[in-house]
Amino acid sequence: MSRSYISASLRRDVIERAGGCCEYCLSSTEDRVIDFAIDHLIAEKHGGPTQFDNLCLACYWCNSFKGSDLSSVDWTADKAIVPLFNPRQQEWTNHFRLDGLRIIPLTSTGRVTVFLLQINEPSRIKDRTLLLQLGVYP
Repeated sequence: MSRSYISASLRRDVIERAGGCCEYCLSSTEDRVIDFAIDHLIAEKHGGPTQFDNLCLACYWCNSFKGSDLSSVDWTADKAIVPLFNPRQQEWTNHFRLDGLRIIPLTSTGRVTVFLLQINEPSRIKDRTLLLQLGVYP
């Protein structure tokens, strides 16, 4: 399957809506050398359209770990399959909170998203430490 073209204006609109920050881990495009991606919340291979309401801004790491996944297993609760956080349908603060450098999940959706996207993996915490010391995170 070929990937759909995302126009420059659609890309700008998605970045503007996100405030230039990854909609999963809150990293800013201003603080990263690696390009951010325009992520399909529902991947094209699952029939997700290349439309404004199905797109979000994701840092390289969150986008790489998410891939085309829509859900994961919540191993800490009842081992249910739970949808990942969807910034078009859900509020970040309902599912996560910042505790220093760690992003703490508040719900099963938060847990599976933090788990699958490896948001609190040591190297990512180290990156956020530097950004916090520079006064640019979150």
